[in-house]
Amino acid sequence: MKKMFVMFGAATIAVAAACASAGRQVFQAPTVHFQDLRVQGVGLEGGTLDVVLSVYNPNSYRLDASRLTYRLTVDTTTLGEGVFDKHFTVAGGDSAVVHLPISLDFKGLSTAGKQLMGRGSVLYKVAGDFTVNTPVGDITRPYSQTGQFTTFGGITH
Repeated sequence: MKKMFVMFGAATIAVAAACASAGRQVFQAPTVHFQDLRVQGVGLEGGTLDVVLSVYNPNSYRLDASRLTYRLTVDTTTLGEGVFDKHFTVAGGDSAVVHLPISLDFKGLSTAGKQLMGRGSVLYKVAGDFTVNTPVGDITRPYSQTGQFTTFGGITH
């Protein structure tokens, strides 16, 4: 009886591990796109921006995201970074918009402002990782997008 119990336990663990592995292979990572950059305010010490990202879920099932890290860079200067740890949900085959606050000092504002005024555009990169809750556990995946923000045309990817 003891031998049968051990064999049943080992078989249960093997099946659970196989299901978790299969679930991770079926999971398609969401894609994160930079949508907009909005100035929320400028003060004596710097400014506040609202970075707007669109998170697309290519899976047929809902994803519950629990964490999103981000870093916004203009050319080689990091304008801001942070962690968005508010829960949000993205329906299967759909997108959700996420607003990320970034506080800038005058160095960051100056760098971006000079490039916008001189060239009319800035090269940007938004990167980080996101964590989603799935039936087989939390999955964390990186994302990165580069593009150009212009004063007249908005964002190009």
